[in-house]
Amino acid sequence: MRLPSSVLLLLALILASCAPADHKTHLYLQRFFGECGAEYGGTTDIAKAEGECGIMTALINRFNAENPDLHVDVNVVAWPGYPQLTAQMAAGDPPDLVTMHEGVITDYAAKGLLEPVDSYLRHARISPADFTDASRRGVTIKGRIYGLPWDTHGGLFHVNKALFAKAGLMRGATPILPTTPIELINQARQFEARTGKPYLIQSNVGDTAFAARNQYTYMMAQGAVLFPDRRHIRLDTPEGVRVANFFKRIDDEHLGTLNMDTPAAIAAFVSGEGGIYPTGTWMIGSFEQEANTPGRPLYKSYAVFPYPRLWGRHVEFVSGHSWVVPERKRSAAQRAAIARFFRFMAAHNFDWARTGHIPAFKAVLEDPRFQALPHRADIAPLASIGEPLPSYVQRQNAIEGIVGEEMAAAFTGQKPVRRALSEAERRVNDLLAQTQ
Repeated sequence: MRLPSSVLLLLALILASCAPADHKTHLYLQRFFGECGAEYGGTTDIAKAEGECGIMTALINRFNAENPDLHVDVNVVAWPGYPQLTAQMAAGDPPDLVTMHEGVITDYAAKGLLEPVDSYLRHARISPADFTDASRRGVTIKGRIYGLPWDTHGGLFHVNKALFAKAGLMRGATPILPTTPIELINQARQFEARTGKPYLIQSNVGDTAFAARNQYTYMMAQGAVLFPDRRHIRLDTPEGVRVANFFKRIDDEHLGTLNMDTPAAIAAFVSGEGGIYPTGTWMIGSFEQEANTPGRPLYKSYAVFPYPRLWGRHVEFVSGHSWVVPERKRSAAQRAAIARFFRFMAAHNFDWARTGHIPAFKAVLEDPRFQALPHRADIAPLASIGEPLPSYVQRQNAIEGIVGEEMAAAFTGQKPVRRALSEAERRVNDLLAQTQ
């Protein structure tokens, strides 16, 4: 009996799906950082790639090219990708490798959904002692390592040197940054008087990370314990009131911009409409491009530094990206492939540092190639002064949203400071009470 052609085609497809397409060991990798296959889909020359997406795409292409017995299959998810990852884990079919913010690792590790990666690191001949202080803290939970750290990112003071010179706030070629709260206020008044522009460009609208970063950083600098245990946050304290009142004073005296969201703040900074824009490491590339474009307000007038020490010790709240391994059954060949992938990525951490993020490895920080990149010597201290939230704190992203929302309301005068701090505490503690 002759089978219809449609049935033959179906059988062929079934057989094809059941048989391996090649003799390679496959890893399923899921990442964010955007999709740029049209520009970099075939690129293996990492040095010619630019930006997070371009460099990441070229790195994975290069790994596949250099490891013909392996293949990394990539799925690019919309940022940040965690709803999709959670659904995949619930279905019992997670990826082999995932990009994850270090503040999120605890959420998954606490539920047993991530493998500690100590054994992969050993097989890759990578020691946690190789990591920077900030990176190691970001992936360590109860003494176990839960990810290969990839970078550290946090807030920086991006500075318009031309306006600082006009304000009389340069020492040679270096901007003079404040060392106390009152010094910042005095510099801001001098800056505004001499330039007619605000000292700070602030994204106080819709950017909860901005307000939370400021509050966390300067409370930590004063020795405040933000999370005395895994179920509670402490914000309504003398240290918390001091920080919130300080940023409210900046707004009250119009020493910073008001009512700007992130796109508006970026546009204002590149247009020369203010002296300092406190935003993240990820903006260095864009601002440096402006600084190298004749005729632009930042042309040859851009500098960048970690947040200045205003109280107590020099510390700054940071997070980072890492590579994590979801818990699932894997073959010995796949486990060896993951270790090889880790080894490759660690060897190329310098390439990723070109994005503006701080490298995760001490050796890269000391590498002359890194030191020669624009501004990297100035921002390198973030690797040692940077501190993430305690690893026992779950729901860090959601907490940042709550704290940032309430602090923005306090800074801008929409709520009394003490009320905003106490409501942030209550809301966060209610959230943490629901965690396992």
